[in-house]
Amino acid sequence: MATRIRLQRHGKKNKAFFHLVAADSRAKRDGKFIEKLGTYNPNTNPATIEINFDKTLHWVQVGAEMSETARAILSYKGVLHKNHLLNGVKKGALTTEQAEAKFAAWLAEKDAKVSGKVDTLAKNEAADKAARMKAEEVANAAKAAAVEAKNAPVVEEVEEAPVAEEATEEVAVEAAVETEEVVEATPEVEAVEETPAAEEATEAPAEEAGEEAPAAE
Repeated sequence: MATRIRLQRHGKKNKAFFHLVAADSRAKRDGKFIEKLGTYNPNTNPATIEINFDKTLHWVQVGAEMSETARAILSYKGVLHKNHLLNGVKKGALTTEQAEAKFAAWLAEKDAKVSGKVDTLAKNEAADKAARMKAEEVANAAKAAAVEAKNAPVVEEVEEAPVAEEATEEVAVEAAVETEEVVEATPEVEAVEETPAAEEATEAPAEEAGEEAPAAE
């Protein structure tokens, strides 16, 4: 019987998580399994992986096959690296102490990388949250300004028109009054008084001419 380490799907649609199991390679994906080795939740960032390290390492050492995703998970958790070091001990290339020291150094480096990634994600998330809050404040201020402008009383410019007309009428009346004053101030009486004098001057020569006519006879 060939044993295969693979994922078994659980959870809801678009929110799936997986169990890492050792199962018969002939069994269905979500069917019976021999042993549950851990869980894998890709819905978090970074993904949450929890496995029983010793049991998983045992199945790898006895030659269990692995799906591509299961192999990536075991490599990420260091199971494959530990198996490689143990194989080196079996061949005499390393001592057990050297293998353990190398694996501890690998774990420390891996944990540092994971911690750095988590910190970076937290900082980015905080920056994104601050940017969203600032954008929301700007949007709310713009909405408040729009509402205030909409509810502001409209100043009717038509009311100023009568004032302008009244001012125009007052100017026209003042101009008419000034015109009348100028007309009254004009010496029309002198012109009327000079007219009879001119007529007398005209009549005087006529009378003289009439008196002189009989003398000629």
